[in-house]
Amino acid sequence: MTDRKLRVLIAKPGLDGHDRGAKVVARALRDAGMEVIYTGLRQSPEQIVSAAAQEDVDAIGLSILSGAHLPICRRVIELLKEKGMEGVQVFLGGIIPAQDIPELKRMGVAEVFLPGASTQDVIRLIQGAIPAR
Repeated sequence: MTDRKLRVLIAKPGLDGHDRGAKVVARALRDAGMEVIYTGLRQSPEQIVSAAAQEDVDAIGLSILSGAHLPICRRVIELLKEKGMEGVQVFLGGIIPAQDIPELKRMGVAEVFLPGASTQDVIRLIQGAIPAR
C-alpha cells in the first residue's frame, strides 16, 4: 500500500454549460486532500472514461443538469466495464428527478447528490467507499 492520494475525476457531460456546482465539489475534494482532475464542459462519456483511465482515478463525479442523466450514466458505466474499470466509483450531482434515482443506483451509480447536498457528504462517500492506496 502506498500513501497515494485518492484521485477523483469531475466531469460535465453533455451540452449543459453550468459548472459552478462541479467546481464547488472539486474544490471541497481538493481541500479534503484528494487529487482532483476537472475535465471541463461538454464531455462525452467516451472522453470521461478515457480521462479516467489515463489519470488512474478512484472515482468519477458527474454533474448533470440537462436531464440526460440516465443515458449518460448508463454509457459511462458500460465503458468502465468494457475497460475493466468496475472498481471506479461513479457518483452524480445535479437536477435529478427522485423517480430516476433507484434506476441510477441499479445501474451502478454509488450516490446521487441533489441541490443543497453537503460537500462533506460527498467527501465521506468517497473516503468511505474507496480503500486507501
